[in-house]
Amino acid sequence: MSKKNILLLGLGRQGKAALYDLVNHSDATHITVVDNRADLEAYLARYPSGRVTGRKIDAADEAVLSALMKTADVVVEALPASYALKTARTAAKLGVNLVNSMYCISPQESDAEKVQIQKEIMRGIDREAKAKKVTILPEFGLDPGIDLVLGAQALSELDEVYEFFSYGAGFPTLEAATNPLKYKFSWSVIGVMRAYLRPAKIISKGQIVEIEANEIFAKENIHSLELKEIGVPLECYPNGNSLYYAELFGLRNSIQEMGRYACRLPGHCAFWEVIAKCGFLDEPPIKVGKTPISPVQFTASLLGGQSQFRYADSEQDVTLIRVDVRGKREGKRRRIIYQLIDRRDLKTGFTSMQRTVGFTMSLGAQLIMENRLKKTGLLSPIDVPYDLLVRGLEKHGMKITRHELPWGSESP
Repeated sequence: MSKKNILLLGLGRQGKAALYDLVNHSDATHITVVDNRADLEAYLARYPSGRVTGRKIDAADEAVLSALMKTADVVVEALPASYALKTARTAAKLGVNLVNSMYCISPQESDAEKVQIQKEIMRGIDREAKAKKVTILPEFGLDPGIDLVLGAQALSELDEVYEFFSYGAGFPTLEAATNPLKYKFSWSVIGVMRAYLRPAKIISKGQIVEIEANEIFAKENIHSLELKEIGVPLECYPNGNSLYYAELFGLRNSIQEMGRYACRLPGHCAFWEVIAKCGFLDEPPIKVGKTPISPVQFTASLLGGQSQFRYADSEQDVTLIRVDVRGKREGKRRRIIYQLIDRRDLKTGFTSMQRTVGFTMSLGAQLIMENRLKKTGLLSPIDVPYDLLVRGLEKHGMKITRHELPWGSESP
């Protein structure tokens, strides 16, 4: 049997979950874990030393990182978001397969010229990866990731599509919502803060509606979603650029209503609307005395440094992905809903966010190693067959439900 070497870049929350799954559910011969954390060797001691080893390096050292990437069959990149595009580009140049869970083009980037430059880099990655017959699979986590696979599956079941709504969320169970915000952090605090101040686009009556960054939590831009599995109505606010996904799915010319939303427990949006409009999420530094401090960095440090905003070992988080698509099949108006609701596994300790992001990245690496995707170049999660995702998630007790009903029916 040929050797299968995995290089895991980053041993943060999602990297730890990806490593666990690669060790326990993949046929990888060897896994090299790269991080500069002081406890790297101590953490990796729980795994077989002949199969898992660590390298303590700075990921910003491109020469050393490239040398390590050359030795891998697949790179699983779980570094901070700022590394995503650069690492994907390096992988394509070296002719190495790669999977990550991040956006390669930052959703926060509003400079049209910079976005265009990044898009051209992405096209170059695709060309180079195809020429070298390797697969680059970014955005393969929870949201983006699982949501796009479910969306592609729902669309494949209809002849015409007129409405498309997707929801992604991570929040505490009601029992764990013990602080004034009723929210705890299961991924990067600064990542959450920056996602709370970014413009959004939805499609309404066939027209693009642009929502300013500090207006995404405004009352007129949110709606409620009631799911019996959650127990309370969820507040849903616009999450990113739905136009991008309309074009990705080939819906731009036909879609009448389209929105991509994030969900939180009741009361969340009113608080964050005030915080955003008061400047607490702004990036440019202000002077505090003689010291320049970024408001968003301050806010992230203030909240992230308090134990009340972190999960205790006995507490569970919930993740939700829901795709609600409406259109016609054989002339009949139909509505198709795919949904995943997951909770923290208290036995392993992995939060649901770790499970749905880290395990999904690991699954992507396994599909590439096993040549199950049958495509090379720069892929999207919509290129991953639905049945392969389902089987991968079911190994961890994660179940996707499907409902089909008449268009006008109430949600199940």
